[in-house]
Formats: sequence, C-alpha cells, structure tokens
Amino acid sequence: MDFLFDPNIWIAFAMLTTLEIVLGVDNIIFISILVGRLPPEQRDKARRLGLGFAMISRLLLLASLSWIMGLKADLFSVFGQGISGRDIVLLAGGLFLLWKASHEIFVEVEAREQDHAPDTDAATLKAAGQRLFWGIIGQIAIIDIVFSLDSVITAVGMVDNLAVMVAAVIAAVGVMMFAAKPIGDFVDSHPSVKVLALAFLVMVGMALTAEAFEVHIPKGYVYAAMAFSLAVEALNLRARSKRLAKANAA
Repeated sequence: MDFLFDPNIWIAFAMLTTLEIVLGVDNIIFISILVGRLPPEQRDKARRLGLGFAMISRLLLLASLSWIMGLKADLFSVFGQGISGRDIVLLAGGLFLLWKASHEIFVEVEAREQDHAPDTDAATLKAAGQRLFWGIIGQIAIIDIVFSLDSVITAVGMVDNLAVMVAAVIAAVGVMMFAAKPIGDFVDSHPSVKVLALAFLVMVGMALTAEAFEVHIPKGYVYAAMAFSLAVEALNLRARSKRLAKANAA
C-alpha cells in the first residue's frame, strides 16, 4: 500500500485521467448525437450502455498491452508505406466516422421529414424501435474500439503502471457519464450546435484516416479549431436570444 503515498503515482493518475477525459470528448459527442435519435425514455439507458462499452473496451485493451504494442508492427506495405494493424483499425474507424457524420448532417439539414414515421401498428413501431436502439448501440461499440485504441496507446506512452492506467480509465469514464446527459441535451436542443458537432466528427474522421497513413495531425489543432467554432456559435446563440427577447418585448 506504500504506492498510495507516492506523489508521482497521483500526479500520473491526475494527468492521465485528464487526458482520457479530453480524448473522450469526441466519443461523448458521437454518443450524444446518436442517442438523440432515440425516444427520450431510452436515451439514458443508451448513454450508459455506450459509455459502459467504452470503459470495457479500454480495460480489455489495457489487459492485452503486448498485443496492443504488436499492432504497431507493419503487416504489409502499399507503395512503400508500411501498414500495421493499428493503421487498419484507424482507417476503418475514420472512414466509418466520415460516413456516419456525413449521413447525420444530411438527415439534419436535408431530410428532417424522415423523423416523421408513417402511421403503423404499435407492435411494428415497437420492433422498429428495438432495432433502432440496438443498431445505435452497435455503432457506438464500433467507434468505441477506435477511440479506445488511440486512448490506450497514448496511456501506454505516458504511464508504465497498469493499475494507474486502469484507475484513470474508470475515473475518466465516470466523469464522462455525468457529462454525457447535459452535453447531449444541449446538442439536441440546438440544431446549429448539432451540425457543428457533426462537422467536428467529420474532422476527427479525417484525422483518424490521415493517422492511418502516418500523417500526424496534432490533436491540439483539432481541439483548438473546435473551441474556436464553439466560441463563435456561443456568440451566435447569445445574439439570437437577444433578438428573440427584443421581439417578444415589442
């Protein structure tokens, strides 16, 4: 138990937990947007399952560190570019994220009428609702693996103590569970923010695809661009609320 009184352990835990939370922002946004397609009574359950998958996938990857590091070894080469198992996972995840975010933008901007289901019997609606629910959980599980892989590789590069890594992952997912609902509610109630968040996911998908081909885009650039866009959108929301207040007062 002496390690509990080692300040280096606590510093490493705090740094890694913070990093895991930051790296989990895109995961929270992805989950929030998908969960927004579900009826309100199913959203909390879907969020818990999605973040539960995120924690389990991270812990399973941490439990197989030697396999994770082996994924960095080249399996074959294309035009002189080495392709590793990690590259394949990142490429598949990046392309999936590009497709899913682009599709959601289309539905949000051009196909709002799809949200209105035709009249049908209750049993058919219930079956369709269950298929939608588990389809969304499946999509969350797929992208969780991609985000977890990147997160775990980062953790391995920062800390060499498995217990610290496990504790940091559990703490980070706990924080994400508290943050997911207010973030999801805010995104779902502001269509322009939702489109902005989807555009952010397109950017993340591009970054993952580029990473698969050894083109490294610093995460700081991605998050700085998103922070700037959110600041501009916050000003737009404030301006719209003031205009609405003036119109109501007139």
